Amino acid sequence: MRIPERGFTFIELAIGSAIAAVVSAASVLVIFQILRSNETNNDYVTSVRQAENAGYWISHDIKMAQSVTTDNLTSPDFLALAWTEWNDSGVPTYHNVLYFFEGLTDGIGTLKRSHTSSGGISEQTLIARQIYYNSANMSYTSRASSQGQVLTLKLTSLSDERLESREYQIIRRINY
Repeated sequence: MRIPERGFTFIELAIGSAIAAVVSAASVLVIFQILRSNETNNDYVTSVRQAENAGYWISHDIKMAQSVTTDNLTSPDFLALAWTEWNDSGVPTYHNVLYFFEGLTDGIGTLKRSHTSSGGISEQTLIARQIYYNSANMSYTSRASSQGQVLTLKLTSLSDERLESREYQIIRRINY
C-alpha cells in the first residue's frame, strides 16, 4: 500500500500566489483611495471653516455698526465699520474696525481685522487664511456691498485648488 504524497502542486501554488497578489493590490488601492479621500475632505472642511469664521466676525461687527463703507476703499482694505458705544454716564466711546487683506499673492491672502477705539483699544486679529480676493474675477472673489441696512457679503476661500464660497446677507442695526 502506497502512502499518498502530501503538499501542493506547482500549478496550485501559482494560482494561489496570483489570487493573493490580486487581493493585495486591491487592498492597497482601497487604502490609497481612503487616504486621498480624507485629504480632500480635510481641504474642503478647512476652506469652509475659513470662510465661515470670517463671516462670523464680520456679522458680529455689522450688527453693531452705524457706518459701513464698502466702496472707495483702496486695496488691501476690504470693509470699514464704525459705531459709538455709550456708557452709563453718557460718555461715548467711538469704535472703528477695518477688515483688510495682508500678503495677497495670486489673489490669495490673509483677512485681518483692525479695531481701534477712543477708549484705548488698538488690536489686530487674524480672521481667516487663504481668502480669495481678486477684483478682476468678480464671479469668485470675496466682496462686500451695502445697500440700506443690508450688507451682502461673499467670502471665498481657496485650499488646494478648491474654491469654497459662503454668502451672507446681514441686517445692521437701525441708526437713530
